[in-house]
Amino acid sequence: MKKKMIPKSPQQSEPKTRLHPHIPIARIAYTAFLCVMLSMMFCQPAFAATDVWSKAKEVMQDVYNQILLISTVAAIVTASVALLMMNFSRSGRTVDESRAWLKRICITWAILNSLGFIMAYIAPFFSDGKWAG
Repeated sequence: MKKKMIPKSPQQSEPKTRLHPHIPIARIAYTAFLCVMLSMMFCQPAFAATDVWSKAKEVMQDVYNQILLISTVAAIVTASVALLMMNFSRSGRTVDESRAWLKRICITWAILNSLGFIMAYIAPFFSDGKWAG
């Protein structure tokens, strides 16, 4: 009797062994790129200001300029509302209140703007806690 060869199913076949495993070139290139970029990110030098006080002065001037900008816009808008209420109101009480608000707005805006003048021109006379005038 002769034996018949029965083909094996793919699940039963023996695993193929390669002498040279497949190395994906794209994955190696991407990994090398990531390594270079991460090393550059971790090796950046820190740049600091020359002096802490000069940096603080710069920050305070920037904050003050932003406050002046916002307060000027707010003063213009509220003063225009007060002027409109004063001109188009039929009640004497509303006219008096809007005149008082307009006066408060002008005084507050003048005080905020004069703070910059004080800091820029008068403060250097008092350097080191002594009068240098």
